[in-house]
Amino acid sequence: MRASRSLALAAAVLLAGGAAGCGGGEGGKGGRTPSARSTAPGAPRTPAPDAWIPGRVAKMSVADKVGQLFVPTFSSRADALTKIRKYRVGGLIYFPGNIGTPARTAAQSNALQKASKIPLLLGVDEEQGIVSRTPFVTTFPGNMALGATRSQADARAAARVTGAELRAVGINLDYAPDADVNVNPGNPVIGLRSFGSDPALASTLVRGAIGGFQEAGVAAAAKHFPGHGDTATDSHTGLPVIRHSPRTWERLDAPPFRAAIAANVDMIMTAHIVVPKLDGSGDPSTLSRTVLTGLLRGRLGYQGVITTDSLEMAGVREKYGDAGVPVRAINAGADQLLMPPDLPRAYDAVVKAVRTGKISQRRLDESVTRILRLKQRRGLFQATAADPAKAAAAVGTPANKAVARSVAEHAVTLVRNDGGLLPLKGRKVAVSGPDSGRLQAALRRQGVAVAAPGSADVTVLTTLNAGAATASRIRALGPKPVVVAALGRPYDLDSAGGAKAALATYSSSRVSVEALARVLSGAVKPTGRLPVPAGGKPAGHGLAYR
Repeated sequence: MRASRSLALAAAVLLAGGAAGCGGGEGGKGGRTPSARSTAPGAPRTPAPDAWIPGRVAKMSVADKVGQLFVPTFSSRADALTKIRKYRVGGLIYFPGNIGTPARTAAQSNALQKASKIPLLLGVDEEQGIVSRTPFVTTFPGNMALGATRSQADARAAARVTGAELRAVGINLDYAPDADVNVNPGNPVIGLRSFGSDPALASTLVRGAIGGFQEAGVAAAAKHFPGHGDTATDSHTGLPVIRHSPRTWERLDAPPFRAAIAANVDMIMTAHIVVPKLDGSGDPSTLSRTVLTGLLRGRLGYQGVITTDSLEMAGVREKYGDAGVPVRAINAGADQLLMPPDLPRAYDAVVKAVRTGKISQRRLDESVTRILRLKQRRGLFQATAADPAKAAAAVGTPANKAVARSVAEHAVTLVRNDGGLLPLKGRKVAVSGPDSGRLQAALRRQGVAVAAPGSADVTVLTTLNAGAATASRIRALGPKPVVVAALGRPYDLDSAGGAKAALATYSSSRVSVEALARVLSGAVKPTGRLPVPAGGKPAGHGLAYR
């Protein structure tokens, strides 16, 4: 499609959806709450649980309303309390530096909530896999491993466990799941964070994950709209440009977000990317009214909370500066501003923009109403307290670890098995590569004879995002049969043609290495299927033992 036609289509979408964001979350899809319910014509109308919110918003000061838009980081409990009391922030985001033991984290969450007049969204980036911020939660292998299971039930169960453990320490928002469709093997920022390259598969698992988080009482945030899966630039350090046409976007990127909206996702996070054929302004999507209000609100009909990705990232800071970005993001359609690099400056800029009319009172009220409705839906106005005395017992339980073990086993994918080399039981096996010591110990526990390279019948070579170097590492092992096990990105297997057998686990976590050992030994049969093309095989390929 020519650029002029593409921009005309985007403009038409914006005009069609321009009014969709004005309902303050009352209509449309995703986060929808009717204002009243009735059981039959003429029956008394029963107010919805959040019918009180517009009245509450009307009584709030501009300073209080603006505070609800911000979700900053915090360096200490004292820093957090200052931000709550001075700026009336709507939430805070946890990082490892302010997460202690489960009991201490629960106590801190309680203290923060107690200091705030309005319940806080206490969030964390706990995607599992390569993006994990909470050191004590049960470890799962991550989204691409779930993609290999192709099981919505597994995605739901994993999210339910993670959500329940977060809620036990007072965290009520997880910035997950990742809804990006990873079609670029060189993508430096998504990769294993994606469920895979198939929009239909990603859509199925996004719905499962959202259901699991919400069943656990934790708000879910699908990310990164309009889709970050086809870029070779990291938006943390630069501004990616994605050349998808509107037709390609609709086919490839949009389906998981449509699925998230159908699942009543609490929040959708923006991407700091430029998609010229969706918006020709050159602005990142986070600052694009065409993308946020036109596409997300209008075309997809989403009426829940839109949050920006971190405003500390280079992808959104290059053009307008730290005072201009928050104002532009709100006018584009964002409701919450995540991690402003300079909270006082950003807060003052938004307050000034409201008082001078650059941000309308109506626009401000829409966002605050959506935010309060999200908090109401997740029960935060009823109860936010965690129990520090019970927090430790709620995380890492045997039942939760059993779910993680099951997911990891279901994910292991056998891509090649020439001559029926696997399973390994009955052979002497050498192990080389990352995490080789852990894999050796796990194989011994499965009864496999582990030997020195010179006396082994076969060598298992583990790789961790080695890329093209995989081929030379296989050659260096000599003439005996080699099994390559990709513990990270499965694209390593593209360079593993010299191996007799090849597998992917999509994770180097302990639970995944243990699952790999069970599959290599034959104690567990491989059932995973590739969620992306790899090893010369298409997505959906996966072998089983005879």
